[in-house]
Amino acid sequence: MRVYVPLTLSGLAAAHRAGEVGPGPLTAYAVTPALREWYVSDDIEELEYAALNRAASASLRLVAGDPAVARRRVVVAVDVPDGDAVADPDHILDASSLGEVTIASAVALAEAAAVHVDSDEADKDVTAAAAALGAADLGDDDAQFTVDGAEDHELLWFGIQEIPNLIG
Repeated sequence: MRVYVPLTLSGLAAAHRAGEVGPGPLTAYAVTPALREWYVSDDIEELEYAALNRAASASLRLVAGDPAVARRRVVVAVDVPDGDAVADPDHILDASSLGEVTIASAVALAEAAAVHVDSDEADKDVTAAAAALGAADLGDDDAQFTVDGAEDHELLWFGIQEIPNLIG
């Protein structure tokens, strides 16, 4: 199963040093039954893209929570055995946790399929979105518009061999 683990650039650097994403438990995003029902599609690529975007939103929350980290969303795509990614049955109907799964233990970075990171051009919008996230959560429409501005940026794809250049 492909899962998408939200990180920050400093989190990616730590994973690179350790050789693994972790420690567990890890929150990740995947194509779950609830995500399939919400997205209403049978196209696995579209569903995986939706899971990637859910992880990018979670990465934005990590960025917002730490003013010291670079203002870039980071998502690591990792393949894990199906049974390793478990959705919380208490949150299946919670819209904020659609596609969310838990992985009990760390995952070897060598198992990663790719790393997705914001481009330099997204920096201003991600910075503004991180600052506006709290107000958006409280229902401020203008703040939500700012958060949506970051989501308009597509994450770039990088192979895991390119991680040293990303964190360098």
